[in-house]
Amino acid sequence: MPHDATPEARDWSRVAEALNPVGVSDDPVTVKKRSRDFFWYSPILNAELRRSFGDLVAHPKTREELAHCLAVAHAYDIPVTLRGGGTGNYGQAVPLHGGLIVETTAMNHILEIGEGFVRVEAGALMADINAALHPEGWEMTMFPSTQDIATVGGFVAGGSAGIGSVANGPLREPGNILQIKALSVEATPVEHVFDAENALQIHHAWGLNGAITEVTLRTVPTRDWVGCMVGFDDYADCYAAGYALASASPEQIARKLCSTVDARICDYFPRLDAHVPKGRHLLVSLVPREHLDAFETLMVRYGGTMHLAMDEAERQALKLPHVFEFAYNHTTLQVLKSDRSATYQQVGVPDPSDAARVEAMRIRQGEDVWPHHEFTRAGDVIYAADLPIVWFTSPERLAEINATYEADGFTVYDAHVHVIEGNHMQPDYRHLAWKKRMDPKGLLNPGKSRVWERVRHLSADEIEALGTQSDTKGDSNDTI
Repeated sequence: MPHDATPEARDWSRVAEALNPVGVSDDPVTVKKRSRDFFWYSPILNAELRRSFGDLVAHPKTREELAHCLAVAHAYDIPVTLRGGGTGNYGQAVPLHGGLIVETTAMNHILEIGEGFVRVEAGALMADINAALHPEGWEMTMFPSTQDIATVGGFVAGGSAGIGSVANGPLREPGNILQIKALSVEATPVEHVFDAENALQIHHAWGLNGAITEVTLRTVPTRDWVGCMVGFDDYADCYAAGYALASASPEQIARKLCSTVDARICDYFPRLDAHVPKGRHLLVSLVPREHLDAFETLMVRYGGTMHLAMDEAERQALKLPHVFEFAYNHTTLQVLKSDRSATYQQVGVPDPSDAARVEAMRIRQGEDVWPHHEFTRAGDVIYAADLPIVWFTSPERLAEINATYEADGFTVYDAHVHVIEGNHMQPDYRHLAWKKRMDPKGLLNPGKSRVWERVRHLSADEIEALGTQSDTKGDSNDTI
């Protein structure tokens, strides 16, 4: 197939014809909507990305149609941005160089449910997967708070942790991702299979190095989870209770969520007004019904008062949101609904057990920064991440806030950058080596990796060797 030299000169009607029988949209409103994700959480990213749009949207329904889209893109040298539900926060699904947006939400079949696993197409919604699992006695190890619109392919490509990670670790924890299948961008796309031991070669690569078609995830037996909200007078006590819960033996108190939220943020939760007194710091959790007494005993020990304890039927009767909609980045969304001058940050806590240090930082940051902590587990180690509400006034003030955190050993994983290496992440040369193998022209999500532009002239093996060199120097690819 012939191709045009520049996006400006490209005849998109010819491209649309070449994509037949795949459905396409060139309506400007549709294209603009599909060119956005949740980057607007960041005023910095909003300024940088809000004028970046694709040219055409393709809607493949099968892997064969997806492969056809990729073959056409390869033939015409068209940049490709893969899109699921568009719930990423860093502009992962924003086409920086125009081109073809490939929306995978019609590839949404749940293919197989088995003992301890579920196999699904990349466009399946996380909520639909959980809904299919529950009658079979299973549930996912974790899911994002945006499960109603987030796809599994998008979560695996752009996410890292979620509701369930305090029990089961992040996605990268060995065994959570059992298999990923992804297509290359070549004249004849090839589907590559990444089993559990190789899943990290494509997980969290932002769709840079392959078009995910299918994912197999570990599942765990479902339980009778009860959503709990516990109030505290002091944030230090609330945080300490969160660490104690995250550290408790799962045989005594299992948990699927462990979040602590500053009282100032809770003022932006109007749907809780009839249930939670004003001015209280909140611990938000999901615990099994059989562990409720032990959970409440632990909370009382730290000065907490149980304000809400509701299973799914009780939640629906009260007409309340899921408790996890007051956790992770849904907390930020609750505030943004009322005031668009808010934003957030991502901060690793150096010693999760040190509530006094966390409280000292809360005081030091003052009224511009309202903390909200999420507890997770990796192996036997407990981690805490602060996802604070930040009242944005200028990039310079945000830099001061970041410096205040880092001066005391907290690690800022900057949420206001749109390149994969930008938020305290070291380059992942495995990702880039597989990009060379599967996307030799560099058409997938261009502009999202600074390092790719420096190594794209190398062979895949040469790129991968750079990772070995970095490992010997102690570089890390850990995320919060």
